Amino acid sequence: MNNTYLFVYGTLRRETNSEMFKLLAKHADFVSTASYQGKLYKIDNYPGVIPSANPVDSVQGEVYLLHNPNLILPQLDQYEECGPGFAEPTEYKRELWSVSLQNGQLIQAWLYRYNHSTAALEILSSGDFLRHID
Repeated sequence: MNNTYLFVYGTLRRETNSEMFKLLAKHADFVSTASYQGKLYKIDNYPGVIPSANPVDSVQGEVYLLHNPNLILPQLDQYEECGPGFAEPTEYKRELWSVSLQNGQLIQAWLYRYNHSTAALEILSSGDFLRHID
C-alpha cells in the first residue's frame, strides 16, 4: 500500500493549534519538518504557495502521513474551499508535489497550491508563515 502524505505550510501547522490542525492530528501522524520549492504569499490572515523554478525559493512546512486519506482529504478540501461544490476557479488546488523532508529525502505529498494571481499580494520572503503571524 502506498503512503499518502500531506505537506502543510500555513494554518494547518502544529504551532497554530487551530481547530483544523487538531482534526488533521487525529487523522495523521507528523513525519517531519519539510520544505517545498515555491514562493509563499500573504493572502489575508493565511498564506498561499505557488511553485518556483528557482531553487533558492523555499517554503517551510510540515509533512503528515494520512491514516485514511479518503476520509480526511475531503474535509480538508472543504476547509480550503476547493474540489466538488466550489465555483471555479477555486482559491486553491490540491496537487501532488515533491517536498524535501528535514533529512533531505524527497517524497511526493499533497499540498494546497494557490490558484489565483499573486500580482497584488505580499510575498513572505522568509518562506515561513509562522514568522508572520501577529
